[in-house]
Amino acid sequence: MDIASSNKAMWRGALIPSMVLGVLALVVSTIVKGSAGLLGSALATFTVVVFFSVSLLVGRLTKNADPISTMALAMFSYFTKLLLIAGFLIAVTRLTNENDVDRTSFGVSALVIATGWLAGEVRAFFKLRLQLPLPQNPEAKKDGDS
Repeated sequence: MDIASSNKAMWRGALIPSMVLGVLALVVSTIVKGSAGLLGSALATFTVVVFFSVSLLVGRLTKNADPISTMALAMFSYFTKLLLIAGFLIAVTRLTNENDVDRTSFGVSALVIATGWLAGEVRAFFKLRLQLPLPQNPEAKKDGDS
């Protein structure tokens, strides 16, 4: 299996359970808190899916890069995502009324959907059964050549 199809399988494996949980969270939040719960849960679903999708996108973009560049880009994207989410949450808190966006619905939905995403991604990764090549020992080649 090539890297592009494995990334797609992992994304799909994570997206399906998180969307199912997102819809469930939308329904429960709407029943419990009304339209404010619906909006809070919808924002949580959007936030979690975008946050975790960016991580898989970075992995896809750096598939041929050396490990140091991959790690640097992963750390940069993680830090950038944290800053953007902090800004988003501050904007939602200050620009919306608590009667319009229920904070509890947002928080609970985000935790449930993130848990579903991570569980789905782990399950999809284990289903891939990737065979990673072991690094060659340069000293073993020298001994074999003599």
